[in-house]
Amino acid sequence: MNGSDIRIDKDGIWYYRGAHMFRKDILCIFFENLKQDDCNRYFVELNKEICYLDVEDTAFVITAVSKRKDPASGSEQLEVLTSDDEHEILDLTTLTVGRDHVMYCRIKDGKFPARFTRKSYYQLAEFIEQDGADNTFYILLNHQKYFIKSPSPDTL
Repeated sequence: MNGSDIRIDKDGIWYYRGAHMFRKDILCIFFENLKQDDCNRYFVELNKEICYLDVEDTAFVITAVSKRKDPASGSEQLEVLTSDDEHEILDLTTLTVGRDHVMYCRIKDGKFPARFTRKSYYQLAEFIEQDGADNTFYILLNHQKYFIKSPSPDTL
């Protein structure tokens, strides 16, 4: 398969033929029409046309993490800001560590993986604790431990 004219680097920066794509209005349209095929290749489908993307890691990155209280229930939540400027509640059950100790989660109702930027990882790390007994890591929220999945041997 030939390379695409559109590339997304590991930091979530979009490029068209090597030039940085910075117009938020265009990127919003691309994000709204972003999909993955059965082989997990990313593509944008717009007006019945499909354009595959070269994606270095994930199409979405997490750019910020913050703690907040749900106004309805009063429970604590971690909120993430995604590279498409959307805020969503972090699904703590999807946290995993990948190759090179990079943190990932799933977003958009579990449809897409997202990579944490260095900045957002450090923000998340404020909430990570270590279980000394078995050397695992977790986030304690609302009196529940959410364990971070370790990489499988094939991702190391």
